[in-house]
Amino acid sequence: MVGKSVFVKLSSPRQYLSSLETGRMFDLVVGSGNAHKVAELRALLPNQMFRLTSLAELDAPLDVEETGATFAENARLKATVQARHLGRWVLAEDSGLEVDALGGRPGVLSARYAGRHGDDAANNRKLIEELVGVPVDRRAASFRCFVCVAAPDGSPRLEVDDACRGRIGDEPLGSGGFGYDPLFLIPEYHQTFGQLGATIKNVLSHRSRALRRLLPGLVALALSEGVR
Repeated sequence: MVGKSVFVKLSSPRQYLSSLETGRMFDLVVGSGNAHKVAELRALLPNQMFRLTSLAELDAPLDVEETGATFAENARLKATVQARHLGRWVLAEDSGLEVDALGGRPGVLSARYAGRHGDDAANNRKLIEELVGVPVDRRAASFRCFVCVAAPDGSPRLEVDDACRGRIGDEPLGSGGFGYDPLFLIPEYHQTFGQLGATIKNVLSHRSRALRRLLPGLVALALSEGVR
């Protein structure tokens, strides 16, 4: 259900601006060990209001196994388990690539599609091999992202999801981004995420779309909890 958000009401622009003027911050743990994702989140969320801490910066993070059958289940699992373990607010997301011609694969297995977690080159090779002979007009795909924010007691408080449509190319193009970015072609730009660069990607990507949907609720949540 793309674009769904739950649990909190939109804050007013006046409240938001007031929080920025006073310099109050809302502490939020990013429940991910992926440095690329953490960097994207830091670039997309206003650093005047949110202080983000990655799992790599914590002394005792909990390794949460992604056993969910969907992005939503995995994001919720990571957020709620980490929040309860740390006693802190946690933002977790799960995202990946869904290729129409492959029935939605690699899906939740995106990061370990070729077998070893995080082997981008092997994952890209496998995807290219599986699409050999598939014509251009049948190579449509979606990058999908589901985000969950959980309270220190482990209860989910915000959930959103969104997607970015594109097409899978025949070969990797560009050295930017990570994962399947060099294969994910944005038809309107005639370039892949690997070629477009971080600035444009942060406008178009599934993660940026989801975070833009999340931000009003996250601001409202921070204000209701008393940003500090």
